[in-house]
Amino acid sequence: MKLRHVLAALATVLCLPSLQAQDYPSKPIRIVVPFPAGGTTDIITRAVAQKLSEEWKQPVVVDNRPGGGANIGADFAVRSAPDGYTLLMASTAHSINASLYPKMTYDPVKDFTPITMVAETAQVLVVHPSVPANNVRELISYLKTTSNPVSYSSAGNGSQPHLSTELFKMMSSTSMLHVPYKGGPQAMTDLIAGHVQVSLATAPSAVQNVKTGKVKALGVSTKQRIPALPDVPTISEAGLSGYEASGYFGLVGPPQMSPALVNKLNAALVKIVREPAMSKYLSEQGADPITSTPSEYAALIRDEVEKWGKVVKATGAQID
Repeated sequence: MKLRHVLAALATVLCLPSLQAQDYPSKPIRIVVPFPAGGTTDIITRAVAQKLSEEWKQPVVVDNRPGGGANIGADFAVRSAPDGYTLLMASTAHSINASLYPKMTYDPVKDFTPITMVAETAQVLVVHPSVPANNVRELISYLKTTSNPVSYSSAGNGSQPHLSTELFKMMSSTSMLHVPYKGGPQAMTDLIAGHVQVSLATAPSAVQNVKTGKVKALGVSTKQRIPALPDVPTISEAGLSGYEASGYFGLVGPPQMSPALVNKLNAALVKIVREPAMSKYLSEQGADPITSTPSEYAALIRDEVEKWGKVVKATGAQID
C-alpha cells in the first residue's frame, strides 16, 4: 500500500470519533437510574431526559435498575459501549460505594467518563407525626431517653441517607436501627405508615410530604436553608452544630468515551439545566441546579470518594 493511502486511512481512523459525535444521536438514548422509579435520582433524570429528547428529536429512555446500593445499575452502565447511547445518572451513592463495599466490579473514579453535574440536593430530617419531637434538639433528647426502639429508613445500604444518618448518630451520640429499602419511595412510604420513625430523606422525596403534613421536618442537611422549605432550619443551626451533608447528581458514561462526544453531551446538558424553566422545576423539588465541565465533575467524584470514605471509617458503617 502506498504511503499516501496509509496516511489517508490513518486520518480516517483519527477523525472517526469526531464524525461519530457529529452524527450523534441517531437512535434512542438510555439513561440508567440505579434506583426505583419515583425517587430523587429518578425525578431529576426524567426531567433531564424529556428535555434532551426535545433537544435532539430522539427518544431518551429512563431505565430503572435498582438494587445493590446502586451497584447493579452502575455495573450495567460501565459494561456498555462508549458510544453515548447508554449513560448513568450517578448520585452520591456512586462515591460512597467505593468505601462501603469491599468487593466492587468497577472503580467509580477510573471506570466512568464524567460528563457534567446536574443538581445538588439537601436531605431533610423527617419524622413520623407520632414522634414527640418538633426540632432537632428534641429529637436528640428523645433518642437518648426513650425506652422504645427507634428505627430509621434509607434508600438502601450505602445510599447517602444511610451514611448521613450514621453521621448524625455519631455526632449526636444517639442510637437508631437502620432499615434499608431498595429506594427512596419505599423508605418514605414506610415512614408515612409509621413502620419506621425517622428518615434523612433527599429533599425531592420529602418536600411534598412535608407540605401535606404526612411527615414532620426538623432540619435540612445543607449549610444553608433551601428555597423549597424556607422555614425549616439547617440541622446545624437547629441543634447539631457542624453537621452538613449534601448530595450530588451528575451524568457519567462508560469508560473511553471520545472527548468530542463528551463535549457534545456536556454542552446540551448545561444548556438544559440552565434553562429558567428547568432551574425552577428543580428548585421546587428541593434540588439546586448545578453544572460543570467534565474535569470539574471528575474532581468532585474524587473528593466525594475521599470524604465519604472518612465517614464510613469513622462511623463503622457496614452493609447489612
